[in-house]
Amino acid sequence: MPLLYLLDFVTWTQLGWLMVGLSAVVAGLETIRLVVGLDWTVFDELTRSYEESNPAGYALYIFSTTAVVLVFRPAIAVPGMLMLAVGDPVSGLLGRTRKAGERKRVSTLAAMFLVCLALGLPFLVPAAGPVVGGVAAAAGAVGATLADGMKPVVAGYVIDDNLSIPPTACLAAAGVLLVVGWELHEVFSPVLPYVAV
Repeated sequence: MPLLYLLDFVTWTQLGWLMVGLSAVVAGLETIRLVVGLDWTVFDELTRSYEESNPAGYALYIFSTTAVVLVFRPAIAVPGMLMLAVGDPVSGLLGRTRKAGERKRVSTLAAMFLVCLALGLPFLVPAAGPVVGGVAAAAGAVGATLADGMKPVVAGYVIDDNLSIPPTACLAAAGVLLVVGWELHEVFSPVLPYVAV
């Protein structure tokens, strides 16, 4: 989805609306799957066994990326989205060699950090300069790496990294920018995408 914006197929406002629409479709699909109990073949492809009675990872992916598009400016939101879209699969591929239940290896987490840092720098350095932008990108990469490596349990529900990576990365990067003096309106988008960004 961020590529649509990066390649100038859509504006940031249009991307916001697109993500809201996609979230509505996904919420409908998940309602059908979890409440109605309709068992479509597509759900077998989109969900994992432990998601049978919980929101599926694909839905959490859409909801979390929609949230960061609506909350943050593009220089912060796009890296957060890419950290999930690119960094998480890289981490997943590298982590496949571990035993079930074993924590991710330090080398896997280091690779996740480096990939996420590389994804953040092209957006945050032009927006904030080499030092502040570099620190903000590093903070975002640390946030994404922690979200990828830790699976907190809230009220018996495991917080999937598809839900936690984008907001954690964006909040970390935004925190750096706010600490160095950025104004709130420079970090956060208007709540609704129809307001000019």
